[in-house]
Amino acid sequence: MGTGGPPRQDGQAAPAPPLDPELRAALAAAGAAARERVTPENLAAVQRRDAGARPRPTLRELRADGRFEVAELTAPGLHGGPEVRLVLARPAGVPGPLPLLYYLHGGGMVMGNARSVVPRLLRELALPLHLAVVSAEYRLAPGTRYPGPLEDCFAGLVHTAGRAAGLGLDADRIVLGGKSAGGGLAAALALLLRDRGGPAPIGQLLLSPMLDDRGSTFSSHQMAGVDTWDVTSNATAWQALLGDRYGAADLPPHAAPARATDLSALPPAYLEVGSAETFRDEAVAYADAIWRAGGEAELHVWPGACHGFDTLAPQATLSRDAREARRRWLRRILRVPGPGNGAAP
Repeated sequence: MGTGGPPRQDGQAAPAPPLDPELRAALAAAGAAARERVTPENLAAVQRRDAGARPRPTLRELRADGRFEVAELTAPGLHGGPEVRLVLARPAGVPGPLPLLYYLHGGGMVMGNARSVVPRLLRELALPLHLAVVSAEYRLAPGTRYPGPLEDCFAGLVHTAGRAAGLGLDADRIVLGGKSAGGGLAAALALLLRDRGGPAPIGQLLLSPMLDDRGSTFSSHQMAGVDTWDVTSNATAWQALLGDRYGAADLPPHAAPARATDLSALPPAYLEVGSAETFRDEAVAYADAIWRAGGEAELHVWPGACHGFDTLAPQATLSRDAREARRRWLRRILRVPGPGNGAAP
């Protein structure tokens, strides 16, 4: 993994935690591209490359020869914003109303799209748990800065919840979810719903969430130049999102949830992060702040996991364990029967 973190008391750089052997092999096979740094100078080129390389499956492809029912919805924008595209997908033939995972894709706020994540969500969560998924196409930075992407997510959720009965969804069983930037947006959306009012989610699934714009945690410096998403890429992404407000002392918690001083009255949270990733300490601190506020949080710190580990090595034992832990939490939150109790395994 290498070294290069913040100095210890003896003046030496703090070594990075060791990678899980399966992940280390997958990272070596991926080559230098897996650790490319995103900077203000190369951001536009990285975005163009990502847009051309990241899959954007058609609705027909997402239906997988009839295994899933898939439709595209359009939500009216709020506060003069444009319409928000949503992908609604569910296992075919499963009677409703179904619980809903309202999911926000990753990509550091500057990359990604709503459709690319749907196949995995359907395969790993919707099919075994008999739930529906809505993936929101929020606008990306720096073309759209805060609060635009968050307002897109809010508008999409309000629209979906308002049409729940007609869509065969259970408006009383909505979980917010997302990975990386999407995890940060899901956490921010939970705060915004608490403060502004709106649909009341019953949980938040926060996978390696991007929560803190300040870049001051121990892990953010410990993993500099080492993790697949490091402090340089993270600072570039936050600056793209926040513009002139980047680093402002009065930045609201809806922009960066780690800034929140009150985490009370939030839905139960599932937080997951790797021991060898940039976001480790901010995710752990967020779970701790929820507990200190009297809330409920389940925290998993996967040993030897880097950022995006389950995408990098989906068949690794650690990745399989993480997917099953997410499913177990969702079953409890959504009151979905487990294997042997009438549900698919």
